[in-house]
Amino acid sequence: MKSKTISLPCLDALNPTLESTALKLMEEAGELAQAIGKYRGMSGEADLPEEKRVVELIVEELVDVAQTAVTMMYVLEKEYEVDIERNLRRHLEKMISKGYMSPALNQPERLIADTME
Repeated sequence: MKSKTISLPCLDALNPTLESTALKLMEEAGELAQAIGKYRGMSGEADLPEEKRVVELIVEELVDVAQTAVTMMYVLEKEYEVDIERNLRRHLEKMISKGYMSPALNQPERLIADTME
């Protein structure tokens, strides 16, 4: 199974709440959508920015979204004792059941073990 593993830090200089993190996640997702819109010329620009620059901006915003999502996971673990690993397994099983992943590649425990080390 092809997978992308990222490791993002707990932002320990902040005291995020579930609500503040949810709002930040929406803000970052909006900035990502705006960057994609620039790539497609959907913001009414007369001159489209250079493709390479816009793709860099998209990646920058995507990583901001990922960091904020991971921050929310830290908040859920700390404040609500959520077992993220268990929920990740359930997520992978759901992706398989919906046909988004091949059942032949059904190794969620291995994937989780590889990514959580």
